[in-house]
Amino acid sequence: MKYYIIAGEASGDLHGANLMKALYKEDPNAEIRFWGGDLMQAVGGTMVKHYRELAFMGFIEVVLNLKTILNNIKICKKDIADFQPDAIIFIDYPGFNMRIATWAKERKIPTHYYISPQIWAWKENRIKAIKRDVDFMYVILPFEKDFYENKHQFPVHFVGHPLIDAIENRTTVDDATFRKTHQLSEKPIIALLPGSRKQEITKMLSLMLSVVQDFKEYQFVIAGAPSQDLELYQPFLNENVAFISNKTYDLLSVAHAALVTSGTATLETALFKVPEVVCYKGSWISYQIAKRVITLKYISLVNLIMDKEVVKELIQDELNTKNIRLELAKILSGPHREKMLKDYETLKNKLGGKGASAKTAKLIVSSFEK
Repeated sequence: MKYYIIAGEASGDLHGANLMKALYKEDPNAEIRFWGGDLMQAVGGTMVKHYRELAFMGFIEVVLNLKTILNNIKICKKDIADFQPDAIIFIDYPGFNMRIATWAKERKIPTHYYISPQIWAWKENRIKAIKRDVDFMYVILPFEKDFYENKHQFPVHFVGHPLIDAIENRTTVDDATFRKTHQLSEKPIIALLPGSRKQEITKMLSLMLSVVQDFKEYQFVIAGAPSQDLELYQPFLNENVAFISNKTYDLLSVAHAALVTSGTATLETALFKVPEVVCYKGSWISYQIAKRVITLKYISLVNLIMDKEVVKELIQDELNTKNIRLELAKILSGPHREKMLKDYETLKNKLGGKGASAKTAKLIVSSFEK
């Protein structure tokens, strides 16, 4: 069978790569063409565009890059038409993917959505388009099944969270080897995960690193995004701040604590059992718009899944040097740290166990038999 996969961000590249591996196992003759990144490219298939050409953050950024986005949609439609796939698989990235889904449905191409758009957070009215244009939905968060099936009468498959597989299937590295390879000291590590897009990386690092002098007994290590070059991070590096590119999981496996920009990384950090402070600061206009359309109590996946504050979220004006210093100190030792680690165990149990990619691939391949 021929599969066309669209992933528009770093996390989508990770989950897309694992799904591709599972698809090749289920369907050894699979032909795959995709929009994604380096991880998907390493698995096989043919890459059309890299996600770094697609990722725009915030309302204003999307408006400013609208011409590029519309051109990419046009390119994607033509490429799908030329490839003539048996199925299109969307991975998150809803603004782009839902437009393609509408177009594909009109042409009777089966549509599969792996990792649901977060319509439970905002744009819930997208449910109409999803019910109309998506043939099969595979959700990865436990509360999403109830949201779709009980609230909106739309059947979905809960497959568990793919991060569990991604983390457990990785090649592990021991602490001593990691430190030696990356020329790190013996000091405990505070990992900095500032995101994957240029504008958020620069903004987040300026704030995160404002507390370095308050924690001299620790070493701060920046997790470099695979889509960005060293020169973006260079201005932030010094004898107290190290940089490691494209080794986030290895870094988290040896870290003592972390400062993390909101997103998938908050959940990844929790699954590595690293106490964290969640940081987010968008442009003033983007934040004002978001505040009015997003009705959730929390922004981190950890807190959303647990439905309580497990990790501290410093958002917008609350994200400042004083608060970062205060909240980071709380998770370095003591009862606050111990409670967070205990909550992490409950979180993992809620996520449904191993095998998300394999379950999804099996369901996609079996859909052709119906």
